[in-house]
Amino acid sequence: MAESPITARTQDFASWYQDVVLQGDMAEPAEIVKGCMVIKANGYAVWELLQRELDDRFKATGHQNMYFPLLIPQSFMHKEAEHVEGFSPELAVVTMAGGKQLEEPYVIRPTSETIIGHFFAKWIKSWRDLPMLVNQWANIIRWELRTRMFLRTTEFLWQEGHTAHSTHEEAAQEVFRMLDVYAEVAEDVMAMPVIKGLKTQSEKFAGALQTYSIEAMMQNGFALQSGTSHDLGQNFGKAFNVQFQSKEGQLDYVWQTSWGVSTRLVGGLIMSHSDDKGLVLPPKVAPIKAVLVPIYKKKTKVSMKVDPNPSTVGQPVTISGTVMVLPDEEQDEKARVLEVAHRIAKEVDAKVDDREDITPGAKFFHWERRGVPVVLELGPRDLASGSIVLKRRDTGVKEVIPQSEVAAKLPAVLAAMQQSMYDVGKQRLKANTVLANSIEEVESLLKDVTAEKGGGKFVMAHLKDDPRCDARIKEFKATIRCIPLVDEYDGPGKCLVTGEPVDRRVVIAKAY
Repeated sequence: MAESPITARTQDFASWYQDVVLQGDMAEPAEIVKGCMVIKANGYAVWELLQRELDDRFKATGHQNMYFPLLIPQSFMHKEAEHVEGFSPELAVVTMAGGKQLEEPYVIRPTSETIIGHFFAKWIKSWRDLPMLVNQWANIIRWELRTRMFLRTTEFLWQEGHTAHSTHEEAAQEVFRMLDVYAEVAEDVMAMPVIKGLKTQSEKFAGALQTYSIEAMMQNGFALQSGTSHDLGQNFGKAFNVQFQSKEGQLDYVWQTSWGVSTRLVGGLIMSHSDDKGLVLPPKVAPIKAVLVPIYKKKTKVSMKVDPNPSTVGQPVTISGTVMVLPDEEQDEKARVLEVAHRIAKEVDAKVDDREDITPGAKFFHWERRGVPVVLELGPRDLASGSIVLKRRDTGVKEVIPQSEVAAKLPAVLAAMQQSMYDVGKQRLKANTVLANSIEEVESLLKDVTAEKGGGKFVMAHLKDDPRCDARIKEFKATIRCIPLVDEYDGPGKCLVTGEPVDRRVVIAKAY
């Protein structure tokens, strides 16, 4: 059955995104469970590659993986007042188990600062136990009202790092170290440019002193918060009595951090790179980097009929039915093409699509929608000339190259694709980042922007980290995304809301 067309990005970006997810075989809604999704094999394979890239970096910086309970005593959520207030609307609570009412309800994990704080208090006694560097790969439940596959779902997958330190200085170094890890994976692996910055106090993680994030621009100009790193100070240490004896013999509370990214990174990949033909994946996170499609003549149908009851003895017998006949020369052609195809595929680690029940055109269409970076094409003419056709998914450009050079050429093409996709994203970010010098100008730049129509911008304006400024920007259905760590613009100025001096512009945008 033919796949339905993909909605054009310019027509309806939100519908386009959903079409790409579905037809790229990335995920589908789990309609029997409100707000959840089934991550299909192609989507989960991308997540596994991202996991590996992140996990290798976590371990290289001294972190160890652990796993903590999914169910958290409800009382734990109330030990840090700001934390419980921030998460209350999103909590799912278990009140019955084993057919009985629970004495104390359990909250299904929305994040793990509280339960990890409890165990840190058991494990940390002395400065010798610090730093404690823990990461957890887990699932999360947050009761969302409006969901979108990968970007915001009731249940999602993520990693959450949790660390404890003896000094605030050391904890702060950890916060920035992990923010840099996230930015490196986003840019070098996902080919997705990001801005690193500090969240305003109104937008920070509930219970943190400060939150830092990486913000990426999607093709419709909307922002996607793609990773966060939190300085928790001693808030959770005090709430859960996580104390240690210092080298000087004094008791003190630990300084903690937490940091995380989730499967929304997969959504970011899709919205950053894909086109109206379907999914486009950077080579470093493509589960299949190259597919080779062999082309040869198909079997010939020969029809014969037999009349089982001839009326006249001695009359010709008619045979009915269909027989598949492949002449010797065509059989030889097929065998030669497949032999060379499998040899080349083995040399370059490509998948051979030798399915018999589908045309070459349908095969090309199939892999195009699933985002495979390179498709190789090999037919009888290519055998005769010793060549092969290479097509890039990102540009659609075809190139005929000698078969003897494909093993050396393919890695270079994949590397060029990876860099080109990053460069395209970087240019998009630059072209759609604008300055505003009045609150009216901010409003005019954002007022007609919707997720469906696109046209979003990163608006750079002088605003103070003040709840009044956040509230004013939210009147335009936008948010202050971050205060950039690196000032690439014009330095200090006066806040557009309060008139007070600020040292740099902030990033304002509509966001997912």
